[in-house]
Amino acid sequence: MTTVNVRVGVGVLIRDPRHPSKVFAGLRRNSHGEGTLALPGGHLEMYETWEECAIRETLEETGLNIHNVQFGHVTNDMMKGEGKHYVTIYMMGECVCPDTRPQNLEPHKCHGWDSYAWEELCEFAECSGTKDSNESGMENKDNEQSPILFGPLLKLVEEAPLLVMDFLNKSQ
Repeated sequence: MTTVNVRVGVGVLIRDPRHPSKVFAGLRRNSHGEGTLALPGGHLEMYETWEECAIRETLEETGLNIHNVQFGHVTNDMMKGEGKHYVTIYMMGECVCPDTRPQNLEPHKCHGWDSYAWEELCEFAECSGTKDSNESGMENKDNEQSPILFGPLLKLVEEAPLLVMDFLNKSQ
């Protein structure tokens, strides 16, 4: 019998310095959740703190240096259809330099980065429940295709944790 372990992922809510009520996210490529919208992040490495992981993954994926990194939320993400189970720790941070923009430093893993308001993510969440019927998303109220949220991000949006809401509303 093969033993499959639960993995620990870290997702990072990075406030867009130009639009402080928005966070950066990108479309996944060549991995589980292909084509879905996800936050920067990755696997927690052995003996790494959550803060260190958030800072490292953000720098590796986007080239952004972040600080004021703090805990936001945790989700239990069972992806039975993919044979995966993750505990995802959400950290929140701000860009050190207000003029920097995210770069796509791992184009084999991500299609590129943009920033999204919580309200947009909530709208995408409404469309994400239909992934099986329409892989590319549903049309939103403006007849545009809405991206599907990556499972862990969908769960975060559905749970709307207070710490995350406070973080997003802090700059408004």
